[in-house]
Amino acid sequence: MAPMGVRLSPLGVAVFCLLGVGVIYHLYAGVISNRWAAFRCDVTLLSFGPCRKGDKVDLRDLLAVSVEAAVLGGLEVKKTRNGDNLEEKSKGKTREGADELLTTGDLRSHRKMFNLISSTFPDVTVISEEHDNTVEEAASWSRNIPADILDKIKGGKDVSAERVTVWIDPLDATQEYTENLVKFVTTMVCVAVDGKPVIGVIHQPFADFTAWAFVGQGSNVSPRASYSVSPPKTIVSRSHSGQVRSFVQDAFGNSTTIIEAGGAGYKVLSLVSMPSSAKEPVDEADVYIHVTFIKKWDICAGAALLNALGGHMTTLKGEDIDYSGAALNKGGLVASVGVDHKALLERLPKGGPEQL
Repeated sequence: MAPMGVRLSPLGVAVFCLLGVGVIYHLYAGVISNRWAAFRCDVTLLSFGPCRKGDKVDLRDLLAVSVEAAVLGGLEVKKTRNGDNLEEKSKGKTREGADELLTTGDLRSHRKMFNLISSTFPDVTVISEEHDNTVEEAASWSRNIPADILDKIKGGKDVSAERVTVWIDPLDATQEYTENLVKFVTTMVCVAVDGKPVIGVIHQPFADFTAWAFVGQGSNVSPRASYSVSPPKTIVSRSHSGQVRSFVQDAFGNSTTIIEAGGAGYKVLSLVSMPSSAKEPVDEADVYIHVTFIKKWDICAGAALLNALGGHMTTLKGEDIDYSGAALNKGGLVASVGVDHKALLERLPKGGPEQL
């Protein structure tokens, strides 16, 4: 009740009430908004997949999707090879004059991998080695995050989608695939943030093993206990070798062991400690060298895996490779882990092979 002689103005009371409502709104609007956003995220998760939180993606989710995509692609690769239905053809020539082969396995794997990643993270740029206009039913992420990823990686690793480029290789070592040298075959996914490889997944469909790594967070593989560089065992390409043999011998001497292998993914796995239960063990090398042009979908996943283990993958001149923009890496590469990478680079012939 107002004091005697004082009359309350209805307009003043109304203004006072409005001010009160305004104060309460500003105090609680943020809380209500956050709860509503969380509710919408829960609904999105249940119905459609990961909540994108605007244009952001959680890198742990993207790692889990990358593993699932590589495995799904690998199933298509294996099924096609076992069915002997490759339908191989040439899609062009390498600089060395070798055929670049395309098979049904490449295309089926591409469809599974590209579709799953791009439908789950539509704001992310996805670049695949293959291109195909076949329209399939939209893929849906299983929402399964492997136990070893849950154990090592915490969620909440959000980045803007515009900073992310995903490189996928639906079938690495196609030449060897057609020759039924399946131990060299892998499917790969790499996530680069601002051009730097952050997540790498290398799946061996015929050995049923998937190596993954998240730089600065963890990996399910590790370096071997020891390496030799006097001289090193060097792994090189068997189908795109160019002048690599003479280049390696000039660097490390004629007594150095040179291992010829297919697939950039396989070569990276040769540098790390692999499970001993594999039906056909991976060759063990101390350094991986490539002296001709190579595409980024071939090497990005391996670069991320090595970086996560404290290793390196650089050009022959020691430059970091930018995993954004053009697909072609013209500088060759040197990859290592567990050794002095700079010392390796210093032993390489100056100038590099002529074709670089």
